[in-house]
This record gives sequence, structure tokens and C-alpha cells, in this order.
Amino acid sequence: MKMLIPSLIFMFWAVAFSGSAQVQKKLKIYISADMEGVAGVVTSEQLGPSGFEYSRFREFMTGEVLAAVNAAFEAGATEVLVSDSHGNGQNLLLEKFPENVRIVRSWPRPLMMMEGIDASFDAAIFIGYHSSTTNPDGVRAHTMSSARLADIRLNGRSMPEAGINAAIAGHFGVPVIMISGDDAIVKEARELIGPIEGAVVKWAVSFHSAKTLTPQAAQKRIAEKVKAAIGRLKEFKPFKLKTPVSLEVTFKNYRPSQILAYLPIVDRIDAHSIRFVGKDMIEVSKFLEFMLSYHAGLTP
Repeated sequence: MKMLIPSLIFMFWAVAFSGSAQVQKKLKIYISADMEGVAGVVTSEQLGPSGFEYSRFREFMTGEVLAAVNAAFEAGATEVLVSDSHGNGQNLLLEKFPENVRIVRSWPRPLMMMEGIDASFDAAIFIGYHSSTTNPDGVRAHTMSSARLADIRLNGRSMPEAGINAAIAGHFGVPVIMISGDDAIVKEARELIGPIEGAVVKWAVSFHSAKTLTPQAAQKRIAEKVKAAIGRLKEFKPFKLKTPVSLEVTFKNYRPSQILAYLPIVDRIDAHSIRFVGKDMIEVSKFLEFMLSYHAGLTP
């Protein structure tokens, strides 16, 4: 009996330690947040500081991202990094977030909407996303620039921002597990990336019209889908592109393609399009950021 008691104590300690170790296991979640896919967003009046509804919709965007953040922590996340990736990159209301969240703001960034992601993350989540510029459906459908770009192709395939960003995550071996936005982007993302969880918060009627959930209903749906995605974490695979990666960009005007073709690393493939080949998605991301951000009058 005296020999049995120490053995039982050791077994109890081993089980307790094992359980504690499981609880303490790190689970890092990356969240990239856009705004066009937020519930209620339909026009530029909600999307930038000059719009009469922007201040309210900053709160709604923040609410949707917070719903994802809180759901991730409730589902076991130990660390969350959020990328404010719409417009000027200064939309989210920082004071609303828990102290243990880190937020990437403003531009330029080498990894664009995915700045801060690396191989230490377990999963990526996209909140407030929209469909691509080549998609005939979707509210505010565009890819990176609605004013300047008509198409972005990676290895010959047209991409939404969700595809470009999933490929950046995939470079680091990180799977995308969930997306929120209108019905068009949820469908487009699933066809491209795979059977990820999708929170449809509005249904596109046209480029500037939608049937939408209320902010509260959207936040509830997002939280449910985040938890479901983390619960299925082992089912998801990173979205990886074959390297080197061929990037083709079609502009709505001809002069950008003409000027970019002065660079020896760029080929002009038609009047409106150029091709750049990067060794991986990091090089492609940096080229895209340069292409969209550089002008000779940059200051300071």
C-alpha cells in the first residue's frame, strides 16, 4: 500500500501536467481585414473618410474583426495579429481591442494585406473581403485597385485579393481557414482555395447594392464560422503556388504598362498588360506593392 500511494501521486501529476501542457500549447491566428465585405457596405459613402457614413462603418468593421478575434480566443487561440488592410490602413478603432492583440496599420508593407505573417502562425482568417475585378458578381468587386487594374493573374489564373493573400500565407505554410464577405467572394474563395468556412454577411444585388445582415447578426455569424474553422483546423491545407511565380497585371490604361516595361525585369505582353516572374510570392508581393505605391513625389 505504501508503494502504491507514491505511484498514484505520480500518475495524477503526470496527467495534470499533460493537460496543462495541452492548454498552454500555442495557437497563433492571423486576421487580414478589409472593408468592402463588411455588412451594410455598398458604396464609397461607407469606405473612406470623405463618406458621410464612414465613421459609423469604421465601428461596424471593428465589430466584425472583434467578433473574429474574440471567437478565436474562445476557440483556443493564444495569440492574434490583425492586419488593417483597407484603404489607408487606419480604419480599425484600436481602443476596442484586447491588450493581447497586435495590429498592423498603414502602408507601404512588403507583404501588403498579409504583413506580419510568418511560419509561426497556425491559420489565417479573412474578414470583410470582396470578389475580384473579373467576377461579374459582387459588391465593390475589384482586385487591389478598382480605378487602375482590370486583372491580376498568378501562374495564368485570375485572382481575387483572397487568392493573392492565401498564396502569401501558403508560402509560409499557413492555411486560410475562414472568410467573411458577400456571397460572391465566399463562393469565389472556396472554388479557389478549397472548402474553407465562409460567413456570408450580405448578398450582392449589383456593384453598389446588396441585401445585408445587420451588424449584430453579421458579427454573430462571423464568430460562429471562426469557431467552426478552428475546430476543423487539421482539415485545411496551405494554398501553395508553383515557383517561380508568374504575375500578370492588366491595367485599365496603357501608359502604366509602357513605363513599367522600361524595367528589365518586366515584359509588356500587350498594350495594357505586363508580366513579372518572381522566385516566390514574397518577390511577387514586393513587386505589387512597389507597382501600386511608388511615384516620384513620395515624401518624406
